[in-house]
Amino acid sequence: MMIKVPQNKKIYFASDQHLGAPTAEASMPREQRFVSWLDEIKTDAAAIFLLGDLFDFWFEYKTVVPKGFVRVLGKLAELKDSGIPIYFFVGNHDLWMRDYFEKELNIPVYHEPQEFVFNTTSLLIGHGDGLGPGDKGYKRMKKVFTFPFFKWLFRWLHPDIGVKLGQYFSVKNKLISGDEDAAFLGEDNEWLVQYCKRKLETKHYDFFIFGHRHLPLEIDLNKQSKYINLGDWIQYFTYGVFEDGNIGLKEYGKP
Repeated sequence: MMIKVPQNKKIYFASDQHLGAPTAEASMPREQRFVSWLDEIKTDAAAIFLLGDLFDFWFEYKTVVPKGFVRVLGKLAELKDSGIPIYFFVGNHDLWMRDYFEKELNIPVYHEPQEFVFNTTSLLIGHGDGLGPGDKGYKRMKKVFTFPFFKWLFRWLHPDIGVKLGQYFSVKNKLISGDEDAAFLGEDNEWLVQYCKRKLETKHYDFFIFGHRHLPLEIDLNKQSKYINLGDWIQYFTYGVFEDGNIGLKEYGKP
């Protein structure tokens, strides 16, 4: 997809807010901080990319979505209605998202990495879970949780039971959540770095933008290509900014 970025405009990226964890009360300050960031960037945003795990748990029944998150959903609706394009990539915590964002907020939802071109800059963008070598336990679990029959079974649980059960496992079970310990493993052991290098064997991208690792990372893959991980809004409060053909990380609250 091609996006023309006007002069003096920027494209913003953020991921891994995990709103709702470990409790709604505990995550409220993070939600308010994230909403404040959205409110600040609206003046010069050409587009906003949200790269998954906005919610720590999300499941869409036919007529029901999880309670809460009014502030962030209202702000996203306001920005989209004002004409700012917003793109959402599901993460491993909100992989059961269906069409609520598309119908209610007019925000497209992607379940796989997508190619974009900003003016002349090429990018591959996604959440990052289950990519590259390794992480076999999570990959098996993801196949189970995305299998239509199992989603159909879960939908028959009353929402009061289903959402509570999902929230419990999302917080407690790292195998299901797919979370990794947020420590840099070295380039040779970073699965997303290996994934990016393999992609470069067949096609060039100027930037690979992912979340999921909860670590702010900027790694040169070669002289023309860079891998960026957006970090999170739990510990780092980092986000990416595309400006004048380059992308860098910033921390919200710091100049």
